Order: sequence, then C-alpha cells, then structure tokens
Amino acid sequence: MNTIEQMIHSIGIVPVITLSSPQQAQPLGEALTAGNLPIAEITFRTAAAAEAIGIMVQRFPKLLVGAGTITNVGDAERAIDAGARFIVSPGYDDEVVVYCQQNGIPVYPGVNNASQIQQAMRRGLEVVKFFPAEASGGVAMLQALGAPFPSMKFMPTGGIGLHNLAEYMCQPQIIACGGSWMVNSQLIEQGRWDEIVRLCREAVQAVHGFTFAHFGINGRDEEEAKRIVDLLSVVLTPVTEGSKSYFSSPSVEITKRPFPGTHGHIGIRTWNVERALAYLGPFGFSAVMETAVHDSLGVLQVVYLQPEAGGFAVHLLKAK
Repeated sequence: MNTIEQMIHSIGIVPVITLSSPQQAQPLGEALTAGNLPIAEITFRTAAAAEAIGIMVQRFPKLLVGAGTITNVGDAERAIDAGARFIVSPGYDDEVVVYCQQNGIPVYPGVNNASQIQQAMRRGLEVVKFFPAEASGGVAMLQALGAPFPSMKFMPTGGIGLHNLAEYMCQPQIIACGGSWMVNSQLIEQGRWDEIVRLCREAVQAVHGFTFAHFGINGRDEEEAKRIVDLLSVVLTPVTEGSKSYFSSPSVEITKRPFPGTHGHIGIRTWNVERALAYLGPFGFSAVMETAVHDSLGVLQVVYLQPEAGGFAVHLLKAK
C-alpha cells in the first residue's frame, strides 16, 4: 500500500460528503477534526465540490481530503488542481485511472465483479472501491471476489452504516469502508455540526469494535497462580489451564508468571490491532513490540500497550 492507502487503512472509514455550498467546508472540517475522523471524500455531485476541497485542504492540513464521484478526466483534473489527494469513482473508467496515475494521484475506481477487478489489476491497482456494496452482495460477495484475487484490497461503499459496519471491518481484505450516515446532507444543510461530531466519534469507535475480552491477574509463579485459582473457583467457573496461565471463567486470567503490568492486564478485543494502534497513538498509548504476536500470514494478533492504567497493562487482541 502507498502512503495514502496506509493512512486510509489506519482511519478505517471514509465519510462520503456532498456539499451544496463552499461555505459549508470550514465548519465541516472543524466537525470532522473534533470527531477524530481526519478524512473527507468530497463528491463531485455539486458545483461547490472543487472550491470546498480547496478550502478544506488549505485550512485543515492534517485532514486527508479526496474527491469522489469522479466520472471523467475533466472532473479529475479539477479535483486534483483543487488539492485532492486521492480520487474515487463510482465505476471503472480507464481514462480516469490512467490520468490519475500519470499525475501521481491514488485512484480507487468502483468495481463489483471479477472482470472489473482484472481491469484494475492490469493497471497495477492494489485497492479498489466496491460499489454499491450491499446491493452487490455485501460481505458474501466480497469474500467470493477475494478468493481468486487475494492481493486486492477493497473500500466498500453503499448501504453501510452502524447496523452492519462490524461485518465489513472484520474482513481482512478491507482497508476502509465508505459511508455518509455521519455526514448526511440533511445534517449539513441544517448546520447541525455538534451532531456530526457525535456521529463521527461514534463511527470511529464502531470501526475498531473495542470490547472487553478478559481481566488478567499476575501470579508470581505457578504455585501462587494455583492458589488464586482455587480461591476464585468458589465463584468463577469453569477453570481451564493453559501452558502460561489459568482462566477462571472466560473473563479472568491468572498467569503462572508475571505478565506485563504491575498487577496484571486488561484485555481488549478489536477488529484490527494495527488500526487500533494508529488510533490510540494520539491518546498517549504505544505498542510494546517485544510482546507482539503475529499469525502465519504476518497479521498482528496480540500486543501490550504502554503506559499502564492503574497498575494494569492494556492488552489488545484481534477479534476473530
């Protein structure tokens, strides 16, 4: 993945935005920033698009601004001249793809079948938009397309919201989902910027799927761990034993030696550990990489974070 794609993957969701006036760009940029969603795909469905992109690029340098609904080279040129850093099309147009490549701009054409994916691969594309996602078969279709094209990554858009976002985000071939529910046109027209901030924050949390996994207690050694297990077994069952720890019920782990954390750890599941690390970084968390565990494909499964919280390390686990 190139730098732009890595940024999109780290964010995990792309708000698809239609603006009727360039004057909406400033407050919308402020709302996206406050909502911890530093990306915008401004659609070329109105005459305000190019100017709005220019305003957002100039006033919000940390915002990754791209252009959507690009259906011809002329609109691609106007979007790039305005400062768009990536281009998204609803379908595959070879002229648009070639023009963007010649100008060094990442382009994500829309596809929903194998023939279009092969067209994109012939142009060297590694990421495409899957559109319209739900109407084209949703997650089941993506899984079917991913089998013969394991190197291709997708940005599904169309019919995705909080009700089904998790189904998409747990798929390994998806780098991000596009959606407009957090920035819908009605909210923008009514100037309900505080509501957009709330919805953006809610969407960001949903992208990661953070859930409590288990609570860990550090035992000094196997003997102490067994004593703790025996004590807790009065109220917590069943007890299962592994090579490094016991579990008293599925949610309480007692380690046979000290794990990271002064007293123990708090396990948190997330759809994608790498994406979660990128999100948590600005909040002061960093990975303790010597604790990282990868699967056979190199996907990060487990890692501890620093600093501790109340004497407990935070432990990220990839949700299955």
